Amino acid sequence: METKQTIAVFGATGHMGSAISKSLSKGSYRLLLLSQEDKELKGLQSEILSHSQTADAEAMKSPEHSQWKPDIFILAVPHSAEAEIAADIKELAKDKIVVSIANPINKDMSGSVLPPGTSAAEELQKLLPNSKVVKAFNTTFAADFSQPVIDGRQVDCFVAGNDEAAMKTVSELVKTAGFNPIISGDLSVSRTLESMQILLMQLTMKYNYNWLAGWKILH
Repeated sequence: METKQTIAVFGATGHMGSAISKSLSKGSYRLLLLSQEDKELKGLQSEILSHSQTADAEAMKSPEHSQWKPDIFILAVPHSAEAEIAADIKELAKDKIVVSIANPINKDMSGSVLPPGTSAAEELQKLLPNSKVVKAFNTTFAADFSQPVIDGRQVDCFVAGNDEAAMKTVSELVKTAGFNPIISGDLSVSRTLESMQILLMQLTMKYNYNWLAGWKILH
């Protein structure tokens, strides 16, 4: 019998966290839903369990209180919140996969808050030197998870990291969520991926895409 992987989703009650959690509940995973919003967290857990008899989902404020030890950590939080979470999970996430979905966009949405030559994912890797940081899900909007096929085309989801096995594992999460995974390169490629999504945010507001838009490589 195959042992289920346990995925800890930080920020599970946010738009992206909720979308990711619901999508991954369709797969053979145990989900640790993590948030400080008690009412919303219990509601999310109930929704997931009511939609799938095979889903495993536990709701709590900290993964340390769970009987399940996470194999994968997904930080479905803004870039500004990653450092605090990294400090909290540094030991727990040792040798584990940590997924960064953050796009470090500034308040007026004109560009990145980070200087050239780095990315949110690379900065997270510095904070978690003993973890396998992977960039994924940052080029998708929350609405895309309920509709990963737009205009007849399956949305691509780009994956970047320094560990090949970790990227393959995250690619399976991407498939479960309904997207087409594209392994794009090492973690430095996150600079491009984060810029891509900042551009898509800007275009979405300019042309009123209703936050249902995604990237697709046609070839």
